[in-house]
Amino acid sequence: MASCRAAILLLLPLVIMATGEPPSCKIRITARGLEMLRYETLKFVEEELENITIPDLEGKEGRFQYTIKEEITELNLTSSDLRFQPDYGLLFEVHNSSITLNFKRKILYWFFHDVGSINASAEGVNIHTALQLTRDDVGRLKISNISCDAAVGKMRAKFTGTLGKVYDFLATFITTGMRFLLNQQICPVLNHAGMVLMNSLLDTVPVRTPVDNLVGIDYSLLNDPVVTSSNLDMNFRGMFYGLHNENDTIVNYAPEPVVREFGRMVYLGLSEFFFDSGMYAYFKADSFKLQIADERMPKDLEMLLRTTYFGTIMMMNPALVEAPITLDLGVTEAPRCVIKPSGATVSVTAVVSVMVRPPGQPPIQLSSMTMESKLSSKVSMKGKRLAIHMDLRRFKIYSNQSALESLAVSDSSLGSILLSYILPVKSFRSPPFCQFLLKCKQ
Repeated sequence: MASCRAAILLLLPLVIMATGEPPSCKIRITARGLEMLRYETLKFVEEELENITIPDLEGKEGRFQYTIKEEITELNLTSSDLRFQPDYGLLFEVHNSSITLNFKRKILYWFFHDVGSINASAEGVNIHTALQLTRDDVGRLKISNISCDAAVGKMRAKFTGTLGKVYDFLATFITTGMRFLLNQQICPVLNHAGMVLMNSLLDTVPVRTPVDNLVGIDYSLLNDPVVTSSNLDMNFRGMFYGLHNENDTIVNYAPEPVVREFGRMVYLGLSEFFFDSGMYAYFKADSFKLQIADERMPKDLEMLLRTTYFGTIMMMNPALVEAPITLDLGVTEAPRCVIKPSGATVSVTAVVSVMVRPPGQPPIQLSSMTMESKLSSKVSMKGKRLAIHMDLRRFKIYSNQSALESLAVSDSSLGSILLSYILPVKSFRSPPFCQFLLKCKQ
């Protein structure tokens, strides 16, 4: 049996390498979430189409010369749709919309010169754009390809000026040219907006960034987004690392998070590795250490410690009775998280040392105790921050020096006092990742 377990442990890393690194963070965007982005997408498309530059129309037929300069004055994209394109990315469509244009005309015939404007409208504008979403080499989201098809149903033109009605016979000729030029400009503008502008914006998003001065997080994409007709799933590495040694991380053996629902706009799934890597990074950064001394030492706790260890101090050196006494707390190994259908738990093991510190002399250890605790956790989102709420489920403290002292600690109020002062956040300077709100059961 032991040899079988050893073989499994040896083969597990090879299996992970063969199947690819599992994600510890999964984000699902549903059709409801995509609907929230439709307005912003439409607004972005309108801004880009307003920048369309239509070449001037110039021509000469005998003694007849004309110059027409165009500009877009109004967009009316009344009907739009943004949805998922399975196995590809996003599909954005505009139907039966209109574009209003204004043209400045300049016409010369023999010695006759006329200047005026042409008010035109493009009706029945239909745009079909598909964006292919992929992962680039460093793990960023990328638009790798855009397919675009745009068509203008018809054009109308109205001449103004003293001889406006005279030129109505030119309307068919001019609207045909305007319609052709407009059709040729829509897709290049949208292609540039996606492949250049949007990708340039995505390039500014870091995939590894510091959380604080101790720990950073890697949230690079592990593979291309998975797109179905109803949702888009993105798998992120979701790994914390120490800034002092970015290569000192743990291996991800945890099952990847599974999201089965589609009713809300966005879902966030986190695996055990997400929390384990964070607690390991802070542990290696020596963040899980605490010393309770001086003004941070509550008077009743100090009195209890002096009473409990008065005999020990007297046997060592009676002169130490008035020396400052401290509690030193240090986690012995990185806390571990276990996620089950019934909930998540975090196990923490720490050593509590009672020290007497005579001025100008090395500290003297009076006692060393091991503290084991198990906490149930509940993860929620508060605004843009991930909040972790924890309830204490198990607490055990025993002496590392003798069974007799363990019995004394468990039977006395010292264990309860330590539970009250060490575990809550108000007395434990835990890192930002572990700002747990602890409820101590009475």
